Amino acid sequence: MVGRRFLLALAASAIRSHSFAPHSSTPRSHARTVVAAAPPIGDLADRLLDAKAASGKTFDQIADELGFTNTFVTQLLLGQAQLKPATREKFAQALGGHVSEADLDALSKAPFRGWDPEILKEPNVYRTYEALTHYGNAIKLLINEKFGDGIMSAIDFYMTVGGTVGKAGEKRVVITFNGKFLPFIEQKAEDNTAASPEIE
Repeated sequence: MVGRRFLLALAASAIRSHSFAPHSSTPRSHARTVVAAAPPIGDLADRLLDAKAASGKTFDQIADELGFTNTFVTQLLLGQAQLKPATREKFAQALGGHVSEADLDALSKAPFRGWDPEILKEPNVYRTYEALTHYGNAIKLLINEKFGDGIMSAIDFYMTVGGTVGKAGEKRVVITFNGKFLPFIEQKAEDNTAASPEIE
């Protein structure tokens, strides 16, 4: 069960309980892997992934029913996105009624988003991380040239995971990031509505 949680629930984010309790006396080797939220929601991700399995549907099929990206639906099922009231009933129906009301209530709270550094040992994750870091300078320079001095938001953000077929007939993975451009500002004093008080 722990292995499954590592490869699935941690895929975007299960968090080891000791990660946020540096003074805990619990030995590292015995630390329990949990999905955290406010309040803690224990094995929510495992139960939601079990509900998905029981429904017999893919992430893409659930996403199509809800009108969401496949990545957002997967984040929901990992307890890393908030289930909004308008979506609650449709979400429950899409999973075939296999999700309890208590879990729907927990999923409706603002989640404790995070990740465990151990996930970087998972090949899918560290190869994606490697690609982003290897091409990081090029990505930054291209964004700056096309948009100016700023960054891509990961909040006003869409991501999809899809695929295509190469010229040799091979399957190829396509990951698309679509984030709002956020420019760095000039910090003009006249625009600062919450300046620090000065000591006389």
